[in-house]
Amino acid sequence: MQERWQRSLTMPPRGLPPCRMALLGMLLGLLASCFTFCLSHQNPQFALTSPEKSGIKEAERKETTAEEELDSEVLEVFHPTHEWQALQPGQAVPVGSHVRLNLQTGAREVKLQEEDKSRSNLKALKKGKRLDINTNTYTSQDLKSALAKFKEGAEVESSKEDKARQAKVKRLFRPIEELKKDFEELNVVIETDMQIMVRLINKFNSSSSSLEEKIAALFDLEYYVHQMDNAQDLLSFGGLQVVINGLNSTEPLVKEYAAFVLGAAFSSNPKVQVEAIEGGALQKLLVILATDQPLPAKKKVLFALCSLLRHFPYAQQQFLKLGGLQVLRSLVQVKGTEVLAVRVVTLLYDLVTEKMFAEEEAELTQETSPEKLQQYRQVHLLPGLREQGWCEITAHLLALPEHDSREKVLQTLNALLATCRDRYRQDPQLSSTLANLQAEYQALATLELQDGEDEGYFRELLGSINSLLKELR
Repeated sequence: MQERWQRSLTMPPRGLPPCRMALLGMLLGLLASCFTFCLSHQNPQFALTSPEKSGIKEAERKETTAEEELDSEVLEVFHPTHEWQALQPGQAVPVGSHVRLNLQTGAREVKLQEEDKSRSNLKALKKGKRLDINTNTYTSQDLKSALAKFKEGAEVESSKEDKARQAKVKRLFRPIEELKKDFEELNVVIETDMQIMVRLINKFNSSSSSLEEKIAALFDLEYYVHQMDNAQDLLSFGGLQVVINGLNSTEPLVKEYAAFVLGAAFSSNPKVQVEAIEGGALQKLLVILATDQPLPAKKKVLFALCSLLRHFPYAQQQFLKLGGLQVLRSLVQVKGTEVLAVRVVTLLYDLVTEKMFAEEEAELTQETSPEKLQQYRQVHLLPGLREQGWCEITAHLLALPEHDSREKVLQTLNALLATCRDRYRQDPQLSSTLANLQAEYQALATLELQDGEDEGYFRELLGSINSLLKELR
């Protein structure tokens, strides 16, 4: 066919001039030689086919060949560890393995995940396969020996440190049998607060008890009557009256500690306060304060008196009727009783403001005749203070050196201002004392401001002094 095609190309057409036929023959011969060369050197891969389609078919042919080769042979299973290892071509990876591509080397690497070993062991257990046991730790002989000792009930001997620790534990803790016996004995001697107070009152009231035993009984009793219910239980068996009668004792210590118990029992306990008034406690307390007694005893008695009068207007009425203001005035005018004077001034301030607040509360609630308000209106405390000279007594107490004492005196002076204004103005010593205190606290307040305290203690005292001076001008 190729020879016939070449002859057709070299055969000149008929009817042409000789010169043109020679030229045409040369051209046809050149074309025939070129065509022959191309046919002899053509690439069979690209001959008469589409390049893209032939590439796809070739890739599919190679993949099919590779799959047939993989199916025809058994794949090598790669067993990963907990370290990264390179995966070779043709190796199979177990399910759940961690595979990554190392960007530096370009190789694929495989390792076990953290839970893969336990999962593989569990799967092996389900399939009846042997678990992965670290044979470097225990040998079969070790396991057999341990099993034999377990069956025989043998115990491994403790080391010296273990024995020492066990001995220490035995010394620190007692056997349960001994503890049970102790608990049984404790249950027999357990007493309620009521039983304890009865026992203490009997000890105090017993003629066979020594002075030390009586004082100890009162000291312990004071701890229990702080609780309101215990103080009221003291009434149920007559214990309160026994303690009140203790104020008549000739022993100053008995008076002191009896008043200590009464002050704790009276505090914010109206039921006990009423029983105390009926039992004559107020008269006995005033007698002790009016007579010559040691200072510690008078401190405790004044404490009991304050607890009895606060928030109890009926007791305040009886206090005024029994000359209580005169007793307190004589008490603060004695030298060496400045501590008692400050407590007395504080008591007067509390009584004045207490009545004031009760009247203001009645106005706000629009209650015209509550029983407690009527009782407060029968307490004529401010007129009694003016008549007994408490305006001047309170003003002179500003000379006390302690700042806390001055603060309490200033509070009382302001509370008595409406009643004692003219008396304050007529007292030249008060004006001089206030001027000196104003200069002193002005300097202290300035130091507070320099220290960064915007609202200091001395500024408050200075404000009270300035307010009082303004009212007296």
